[in-house]
Amino acid sequence: MRTIRRAQASDAEALRNLYSELNTFSKPSILPERIATVAASDHTYLLVCDDDGEVIATALVCLCQDVMFENQPFAIIENVVVGAEYHREGIGKSMMDYIEDLCLQQNCSKIMLQTSSENRDARDFYSAMGYDPDAKIGFIKYRRYFGQ
Repeated sequence: MRTIRRAQASDAEALRNLYSELNTFSKPSILPERIATVAASDHTYLLVCDDDGEVIATALVCLCQDVMFENQPFAIIENVVVGAEYHREGIGKSMMDYIEDLCLQQNCSKIMLQTSSENRDARDFYSAMGYDPDAKIGFIKYRRYFGQ
């Protein structure tokens, strides 16, 4: 049975494998103690989709405390990965629906996410989920360029 839950320190290896599927500049280095710290946070949710003990998908949701709309935070989603062998099984949609429900429960004013500009499948997926690619423009400056 598939369930979505908060990640645990014991999920470190599975998360490393999933993150390795992302097109990143650096090799993932997952610390079990960091997962435990995140799991104890009231504002950060490292979620996994567990398929009878096997972690097959993940997403990170950060609730950013804001002052613009009284007590409403806004959410940022990062590092959404569904294992390649599980694509097109509805897992991504289930994860995003779960996140949206979580954000409703937390009274979030909005949900923001980024994806690679070259990943057309992800862009189409998020658009189909109701995310507007034209609502804002995102900018990124990677650590290797800090101070430049």
